[in-house]
Amino acid sequence: MHSHLLLSLLQPLLACSGDTAGERVVTKSGMVMRVIPPGSFTMGCTPGAGECFTDEKPTQAVILTVPFLLGETEVTQGQWQAVMGSNPSHFASCGPDCPVEQVSWLDAVAFANALSETEGLESCYRVSGEAVTWPRGLACTGYRLPTEAEWEHAARAGGDTTYAGSADIAAVVWYRDTSERTPHPVGGKRANAWGLHDMNGNVWEWTWDAFQPFSGGGTVTDPIGPETGLERSIRGGGFGDGSRVVRLVFRRRFSPGGRGFDLGLRLARTKH
Repeated sequence: MHSHLLLSLLQPLLACSGDTAGERVVTKSGMVMRVIPPGSFTMGCTPGAGECFTDEKPTQAVILTVPFLLGETEVTQGQWQAVMGSNPSHFASCGPDCPVEQVSWLDAVAFANALSETEGLESCYRVSGEAVTWPRGLACTGYRLPTEAEWEHAARAGGDTTYAGSADIAAVVWYRDTSERTPHPVGGKRANAWGLHDMNGNVWEWTWDAFQPFSGGGTVTDPIGPETGLERSIRGGGFGDGSRVVRLVFRRRFSPGGRGFDLGLRLARTKH
């Protein structure tokens, strides 16, 4: 059976999971998250994506069977400070409601574990120096980074627009032409259909996955990326990028130990 036909047949079944797409959840630490339901989608260069780059092709049929929570916004400087006791941001003067940046993938993993400990949840990651494993995978109840597939599913929110929530870039994205080359307080642009702000623009966001090219063909279920890899996938684009880079499907690779003044994170949790 053709993968796209399979997706169309499975979508109604996955949608009947009882999870309310975009439902607002406030955590013990006060972080606002949104319910992201299971679902099926075509990942990569779909018709609404605009002019695509090589790394966005070929498209891949994806099925996600596990509901999860995703931060309504990027993690803020204030949230990071409260958990980690310091603020690494280059744009610290932007204020506590601005996205934290200058955090590596390793920093992001450490933050997820620290927040889980603060709330009495299990730590999803096992860290030994620069070696990180995710032993229980999607079964872990603590905070974690979204997989790249989860990130794109959430950004799409069941649609196919050039940017998360709209084809109108100015309505939903802080990017080069609107940002004055600086980050902005989170949530200032219109949310997508599932209540998520700044999925494109403001700061780049780390995902769990080691970067790999799309293979296309067939259907993958609950993908979490390859077990090993030198670089990690980042998504969303940043405040200094042009309109083509902040498109929903754009992908970039970055060293897990690297930091950037336009690179932050958004947390996920498997919904139990």
